[in-house]
Amino acid sequence: MEIRVARRSDRAAVLELLAAQLAEHDIELGSARLAEAVDGVFALPTRGVLLVADEAALVVGVAYLSLTWTLEHGGRVGWLEELYVVPARRGQGIGTALLAAVTARARTEGCGAIDLEVDAGHARVAGLYERHGFRKLPRARFSLRLPQHGTD
Repeated sequence: MEIRVARRSDRAAVLELLAAQLAEHDIELGSARLAEAVDGVFALPTRGVLLVADEAALVVGVAYLSLTWTLEHGGRVGWLEELYVVPARRGQGIGTALLAAVTARARTEGCGAIDLEVDAGHARVAGLYERHGFRKLPRARFSLRLPQHGTD
């Protein structure tokens, strides 16, 4: 297995895995909007990086590290927005390898921290992050969806 930066030729596999990830978390995002977001990362690498776990020319995992700037951390920060491994391959070290690659890339990008969130029902992945030095913060996340593309 190889962890590498996603290429445009990986687009279909990346979209498929990210759609599955969003579905597992009951996040509704149409395929066109997801494709637009992924294409935006490919078009402007300063937005972040998509990494894939490639096994014999089959993408079995994906991670997206968004790059941002925060006052809380004093500058450049990575936001680990997605880390997904196909269900049949979970528990085999792929998530760990993706997380290590994300961490290395964040360091290369000059990030002072990596932030992420974990859904309450995903204790297994929370354990992965804790084993790699992430700490749980006593916060609640809020979100305000803004209408875009002529929708309400």
